[in-house]
Amino acid sequence: MKKMLETMYITTPDSYAFLRNENICIEVGGVERATVPASQVDSIVFIGKNTMSTALMAFCGQHDITLTFLGTNGEFCGRVCGQVSGNVLLRKRQYDSLNDPQFTATVVRNILFGKIRNSKDVLLRYARTVSSPKSADALREAARKLSGMAEQLTEMTDINAMRGIEGAAANAYFSVFDCILNGKNGFVFETRSKRPPLNEVNAVLSFVYTLMTHDCRSALETVGLDPAAGYLHTLRPGRSSFALDLIEELRAPLCDRFVISLIHKGQLSQKDFIRETGAVMLNEKGRRAVIGAWRERKREEIMHPFLKEKISIGLIPYTQAMLFARVLRGDLDLYPPFVWR
Repeated sequence: MKKMLETMYITTPDSYAFLRNENICIEVGGVERATVPASQVDSIVFIGKNTMSTALMAFCGQHDITLTFLGTNGEFCGRVCGQVSGNVLLRKRQYDSLNDPQFTATVVRNILFGKIRNSKDVLLRYARTVSSPKSADALREAARKLSGMAEQLTEMTDINAMRGIEGAAANAYFSVFDCILNGKNGFVFETRSKRPPLNEVNAVLSFVYTLMTHDCRSALETVGLDPAAGYLHTLRPGRSSFALDLIEELRAPLCDRFVISLIHKGQLSQKDFIRETGAVMLNEKGRRAVIGAWRERKREEIMHPFLKEKISIGLIPYTQAMLFARVLRGDLDLYPPFVWR
């Protein structure tokens, strides 16, 4: 199994990253603040207005360290990586599979089965712990609706129809999200809003989804797959459609549960956000709190439901990418989505 290396997040405004003796160094205001051996890092994420040396950029390209640039609000701006790695024959099989309607429909169906099952399990998990009987009933009813939608997927072959089921399932799931939060520390979800997030909970969800998308994109490239050649999400220039596919089954168990835990444990407060023209975003302190907890979470180990072996949570995207590569090679008949048991 692949060893999990660290993702280095640079969040402080006006930071300057440079290379010294194969160490990645961070300087802020002319003062060196951090030094990390490059051998421990597989990617660097710059958030906000930061700069780096061309020597460090060249070194990262030569040593397969991916550079990702996010805006102040966590929106994706760009990505720099070295020479494309991976088996060209594997990518050819991936591209060929996009023209196979039966294969594509099966992949989409399995991804959505995983997403709906994980969403249902999150609702039932918190239905057992919320203090309000009314909230518990609402969570169980939403879970029942998700079960019915999963049954509808069984006989579907049209991907657009499956996308419709996905949208309905997301609406049912998020319609009871406030029942889980229960107004803890003043946080209210109301409804899912993305561009821009209209409240604090949506701001954290969007930020964590961005971090997970980065991990999924890197995982697909690591095993030699093209993160742009997706099945559920339509192909679009500049969009990592397959990475967006892969994150769907991971949203509820890895991202949503993580955000709920942050709020329930009081690891975020109203002071960790900024409000600009109606949009709500994490400030630097808030981003630091989320990233710190996210890194700790990724180090935790679980039993992978398909492989039946312990892996760190941070390796789940890589494991799923590896399993999909096995399907393309013919070593597995069907792609097994990640389902947290």
